[in-house]
Amino acid sequence: MTFLSSQGCTAVSIDTCTALARFIGHFWWANPCAGWSTRPINKTQLLALEKTPVLGSHIDIILTIARICFFFGDHALITQHLQKAEGLIDQGGDWDRRNRLKVYQGLTICSFKRAATLLLDALSTFTTTELLSYNDFVGYAVVAGRLTLGRVELKKRLISAPEVNQVLPDLPILGDLINSLYDCHYDKFFIALATLKQTHLLPSRILSPHARYYVREIRILAYAQLLESYRSLTLESLSQAFGVGVEFVNRFVLVFPLSRLNAFIDKVHGIVETARPSLKNAQYEKVAKQGDVLLNRVQRLSKVLY
Repeated sequence: MTFLSSQGCTAVSIDTCTALARFIGHFWWANPCAGWSTRPINKTQLLALEKTPVLGSHIDIILTIARICFFFGDHALITQHLQKAEGLIDQGGDWDRRNRLKVYQGLTICSFKRAATLLLDALSTFTTTELLSYNDFVGYAVVAGRLTLGRVELKKRLISAPEVNQVLPDLPILGDLINSLYDCHYDKFFIALATLKQTHLLPSRILSPHARYYVREIRILAYAQLLESYRSLTLESLSQAFGVGVEFVNRFVLVFPLSRLNAFIDKVHGIVETARPSLKNAQYEKVAKQGDVLLNRVQRLSKVLY
């Protein structure tokens, strides 16, 4: 299929425009210092986008431009073009482009929980090889999922997932990360986490800005998991379980408020005591919160009716 250019005299193939946009994207990806303009998007890419009437090719070009913006780290333009792609896909995009979009969104969204949902949804149908390799994709999915999934979902979607298991021999540190915490081997988990930070988090352009946050939150997850089984635990036992010194545990636990770990340190007796809120208090707070929401809705409804 062909269409006329703006001058009305040149027939341009749709496949040619799509191929041109892809070539520009691959060229930028492989030759970042080729002497071209430092702007993420140039007139050629915008022209290819403008001259493409077919929905599928239009989506492909937008994703190509988004990939170029990935290289430049222009998050505003990435978000802008992914929103455009999402709108077009909702109008009639196929499942392949929809799944590719999930990968793009999962790598840009600033929420590990939402990112894990998007990446894991695309795990069995991954085709976004123009953006990253399958092993790297699984790595991002495991990192996000380990932090946000509960034990049941973790077992189902990561530990028992064949797509993950076939990659873990190439990424053994990720296997140690998800299995050691799940099996309550906390000392091995801390070693895996320290290695992960140096080999996967800090070197990654996507994960490095969030490395400190990730390590802190997953440590809280590990401490909370262990303390959940005890009313009190000595600092020495806690430090031995994690394979670290007593001073390290003492310093780390004191950093966080009671609401994060539901525990506090008794320095006099050298123990960590859990302080779980009572069931009745939790039920009362839940009822009060739901009552406030219901009251607000009734008030808004009364304003509409009267």
